[in-house]
Parts: sequence; C-alpha cells; structure tokens
Amino acid sequence: MANNPHTSPNSGAPNDTDFKTNEHSKSENLEKYRSDATGHDLRTNHGARIADNHNSLKAGERGPTLLEDFVFREKLNHFDNERIPERIVHARGAAAHGYFQPYDNAAQYSKASLFQDAKKKTPVFVRFSTVQGSRGSNDTVRDVRGFATKFYTDEGNWDLVGNDMPVFFIQDAIKFPDFVHAVKPEPHNEIPQGQSAHDTFWDFVSLMPESTHMVLWTMSDRAFPRHYRNMEGFGVHTFRLIDRQGQARFVKFHWKPLAGTCSLIWDEAQKLWGRDPDFNRRMMWEDIENGDFLEYELGIQIVEEEDEHKFDFDLLDPTKIIPEELVPVTPIGKMVLNRNPDNFFAETEQVAFNPAHVVPGIDFTNDPLLQGRLFSYLDTQMLRLGGPNFNELPINQPVCPFHNNQRDAMHRQTINKGQASYEPNSIDGGWPSETPAAPENGGFESHCERIDAHKIRARSPSFGDHYSQATLFWNSQTEVEKEHIIAAYTFELSKVQRPWIRERVIQQILPNIDLELARRVGENHGIEAPTEKPAAPEELGRSSQLESPALSLMARLPGNIKYRKVAILAADGVEADQVEALKKKLEAEGAQGIVIAPSMAPVRAANGKSVTPDAMLNGMPSVAVDAVVVPGGSDSVAALARSGQGRYYVQEAYKHLKAIAAVGEGKLLLDAADVPTGEEGVLTGAAVDDVFTPLRDAMGQHRVWARDPKANDMPA
Repeated sequence: MANNPHTSPNSGAPNDTDFKTNEHSKSENLEKYRSDATGHDLRTNHGARIADNHNSLKAGERGPTLLEDFVFREKLNHFDNERIPERIVHARGAAAHGYFQPYDNAAQYSKASLFQDAKKKTPVFVRFSTVQGSRGSNDTVRDVRGFATKFYTDEGNWDLVGNDMPVFFIQDAIKFPDFVHAVKPEPHNEIPQGQSAHDTFWDFVSLMPESTHMVLWTMSDRAFPRHYRNMEGFGVHTFRLIDRQGQARFVKFHWKPLAGTCSLIWDEAQKLWGRDPDFNRRMMWEDIENGDFLEYELGIQIVEEEDEHKFDFDLLDPTKIIPEELVPVTPIGKMVLNRNPDNFFAETEQVAFNPAHVVPGIDFTNDPLLQGRLFSYLDTQMLRLGGPNFNELPINQPVCPFHNNQRDAMHRQTINKGQASYEPNSIDGGWPSETPAAPENGGFESHCERIDAHKIRARSPSFGDHYSQATLFWNSQTEVEKEHIIAAYTFELSKVQRPWIRERVIQQILPNIDLELARRVGENHGIEAPTEKPAAPEELGRSSQLESPALSLMARLPGNIKYRKVAILAADGVEADQVEALKKKLEAEGAQGIVIAPSMAPVRAANGKSVTPDAMLNGMPSVAVDAVVVPGGSDSVAALARSGQGRYYVQEAYKHLKAIAAVGEGKLLLDAADVPTGEEGVLTGAAVDDVFTPLRDAMGQHRVWARDPKANDMPA
C-alpha cells in the first residue's frame, strides 16, 4: 500500500523517546500552574495593583457604591461564580409556602400594595438555611441561619433576604468574598464542614475588629435554634419605606416568632449531628403536615429621616442594631407558613432570592454591604440556575404579568410575539410601555436623595466603633447565656492550631468586649488576658445603654407548651391509663405526647390493653424532644431500668436541662439512672395530676436553667 504523503511522516520510528516518567511526574507537570502569593502585591486579575481592598468606591464616605468600581465588581463576580451548581453560602436549606397579611397600621408607612388592605393575603415562600456548610452538612451546626422571604405581590416580587441575627460580620461588601473564603472549609483539605472552629476563620475575624459583634452573636445560643418556628429573623440592613405622600422613613425589618424564642444547647446540637442531621427541616416538615403551622409577626423599627444621626452609631452600619429600648418594634403584619413544597428541587433548590427585588414603597439605603448585595445576587443566580432566565422558573415567577424587551438566552421558555424588542417602538404599538411613578399608577422610582460628594474609596469615621454593641450584647445576656458563650469561645479556639491566632483573639479582641470574658477564655487556654481594654477609644465607641433585655433569648420565652414534644417512656407492663391521661393533657395544651418504647412492637399494658409506640428509644432520642415522662407500671419501669438505652434516655434529658417527670413506680428508673429527684425540674408523684402542672410550668421556661451549673456532672 502506498504511503499517504500527508501522514507518512508521522508513521515511523517512535517519537518522544526521550520522555520518561517517574513517581513525581504529575506533580512536576502541575508546577507551572501553582501560585504562591508570598512576597507579591495584591492585584486585579488583569494586573492592576489594588491600593484599598477594604472599601468599595462610593459617592462620598456614606454614599452609594458606584458601578464603575472594577475592583469590587471583578472580586464579587468571581466570588459569585465559584460554585457550580451549589450555592456558595446558604447551600443547605428548607422551605415552606404560606401567606402574609398586614395589620391596619401598615398602610401608613408604605405605599406598597401588600400593606394596603388588612384583609389581603399575599402568598410567600420562605427558605431557612445554614450559611457555611454544603448541601450535605448538618442542620444543627453552630452557624448563622438565613431567613429569606419571597412575597408574591400584585406589584411584583419583594425579596426580604435576611438572617436570624440582626447584624453581619463586615461593613463593606468588598470584604464579603474574604469573609466567606475564611469561614468555609479550609482549602487544602476541605475541613471542617459546616463549622467555624478552624484557623482561617479565626485568623480573619481576629484581624477584622468590625466582625466582633457578629462573632459574639454566633458564639451565643442563637447559633442553633430549637426549631425554625422559634427563630427570629432580621432584614439586617437599614431600608426605606415610602408612603403615598412620598415621605421616606428609615426602617429595620424584624420577624418575631409567635411561638417565642429558644434554642438547642451545644452538647445537644452536637449529638443531633449524628442522630438526626435533618432535625430542623424534619421538624418543620412534620409540623406543617400535622397542621401545626409556623407563625411570625413582621415588625419595623421606624426612624424619621431627620433623626438619622441622633444615635451613638451609624444607621448605615450593618454591624449595628438599633436597641429596641430606643426604637420599639412596631408590628405591621403576620406571616403563616402552612404548606410544604411538592418538590424539593423544583421549589426549595431552584428558588432565587435577591435583595434588589423590591416593589414601589420599599427602597434601599447606602449601607455599603447592602449596596454590594444588590450587585452580587444577580450574578450568583445567573450562574447557579443557568443563565438570565431563572425568573421564568415556576417558583421564581411573579404572580403579576411581566413583560419587557429581554429575549433569548439559555433556557428561555417564553415565546415572545412581536418584532420589536426595544423601547420606544412604533411597530408593536409602543408596547410594553413605561408606567408613571405616581402612587396611583404604580411605577417604581428610587427615593430622591441628594448626593453631593467626592468619588472616594473610604469609610466614614462613624463606622469606626467596633466594640460598644458587642459589649451591649454581652451585658444583656443572663448568667447562663454568658457561661455558654465562654464555653463556645473556649471550644472554637481549641480547634485553632496556630497559637498566635488564639493569643490575638484573647489578648486583642475579647478584652474590648469584656475583661472578665477575656480572662475566663484566656484561663481555659493558659493565655494571660490584659487587665485593660487595648483598643483605641474610637474603636471602643460609646453606648447610651448598658444593656438591652430584648437581646437575651430568654426575653421571649413563649410561656406555654404549645408545639412542644414530650417523650412518654413505655415498655410491657406500663400503666395505659396514665399514658392516655398524659397524652390528653398535653394535647389540651397544644403539645404532643410521643410514646417511646424499646421496639416498635405493640406494648402490652398492665391492664391487658395494647399501646402503640410512636418511636423507639434509639429512633427518637431525648435530644429530639422537649421533656420526658416515665409513667408507672412496675414491669415497664423494671425493663427500662435494665436497659442501657432506658437509663441513658433520662440521663441525657437531665444533662440537657429538660423537665423530667415520673409517675408512681416511674421514679425507679430515675433512681437507676442516678438522676437526682426532689430538685427543680425533676418531678415525681403518685398520679398524673400530681406532676402535670409543675411539668407544664417547667416546660414553659424551655429549660430548667437552675440545673445548668451541674449538668456536666451527668456522664451522658
């Protein structure tokens, strides 16, 4: 066969004969792609040196962020595109449908249609989420929780995209990628998942004093809510509401849970990681399926424009709250979550929130973190959901019509009629057309704010107070809550490998919050804390308040036991009448009695009846319930006392400060488990009536807080 003149030069002796491999070949091959930043300047991706990586470019120190800030846009755009297809933050979430109904007073504050009629119910979709972990992480990790609400109003969608804590870690959005990179699992080994207890997080926050207030909130019990229904929500930023006369007011948005606020405790949260990693989402799903809907009031703190500068802090600073004692929260409506999604992916996973989604009557401020979020979310959703048509996904579509001149692109579902995809036009009769901004017409217009400032990359001196509100938060906690915060800092820093980071937190950050806090945490690490606050006066700031009782979780205890779940331990020989009496009394209070047995086989009661278990001892552990009751029946109690799981059940409940009651022979299980009787929250009696009222009262306080100092004596 004749050689092909075009290929014959390639078909002869082997080529590349001098190439040899060894065990390091691939590593050597990758060397040209490795990059070490040591000794190099901070630059953009196109080589320009960056002079200020802490402040976005603004129209004046307190002005809006400018679109021309290419450093900020490049940084945010790259960050927004770092995960495919999972969300970078808030990846793990659970959601529910419901409605919002305004109160009569709401219309006076905003011209938004959803506030105008107290009989009107606006559909909502709410997604709760952790921040740091991936979709596969746990529900009960120490973390911030997202609280994002999409209102499907007849004027378009309004997304109130907030958290369960009212402040944030940073003041300017240009630092958001840095913060998230620091708190995420460390890049070299992807450890730890869903946790902040590692070097990069503490290195970053110890070098960023503005994060101190938010870190303190995260070290408190607010970092692991007992149930989404017991979790406050906040808009975080200062927004504006515009009324029908065009008057603007500054507002802070609050979601107040009608079931009260309460949390897990740290040991309980850790154990739930392994026993029920879906604890929060499961509880919400099951409660809604059972008709126990989640309810919240929407409230606003209102500040007239002329009062913008009357506080000790800057209203535009997202690391600050307005204490409720200074500006009370005014309730303006109620939200009820009453329906679970039909499909997790189509709804919960594909829902796209964006704080830039507002309707007439709601507007932004120049909060530099909010300004950056208005850029960032659109980029993120376009990547995550495959292009600019994510608004056409069913869960994201508004309930009102939406027409514009945007066409084509990936995943387009709308079949646009007409030749004109521009405005103005005469070919299609001028449609779609603009809407005048007058209240009777409904067109959106931004608040007319005068901006007369230099273009500058800087931060207002009014943002320089980094510690006064952290001190306010610390002073506002009960002694039990303070002990939990000390334990949290101690644990988190124990996971930090580099000693100088631990020293920096204990010697340069914590003393500025409280010297005793620094001393206690330092003592637990063998590090001497200073006896005076090391920060400069302008960083320490000042506060006209020493404490704010509203900042304690215990300030909003429900005072009742509605929605609480109580374990009723039973084995063969249990007194069925006591089980039935307990369930009826609990149901009358809005709570649920759950029969827990060694197995799922029917329990043969002492009177010969059959009692059907709801769960097993190892299937619904004490960390999943709010209280434990041991009914009488000598054979039942003896069987539970012989069982390691039975003894452990009440020991663990005792350790986690839960109310425990024993009826008749039920006390013998407590004795076998070395649970001390005769103290607060451990109740015994001959009959159900003897223990029920004190049990209910103890549960109404959520925990038996008096037991906290000796909880760790229990080895469970």
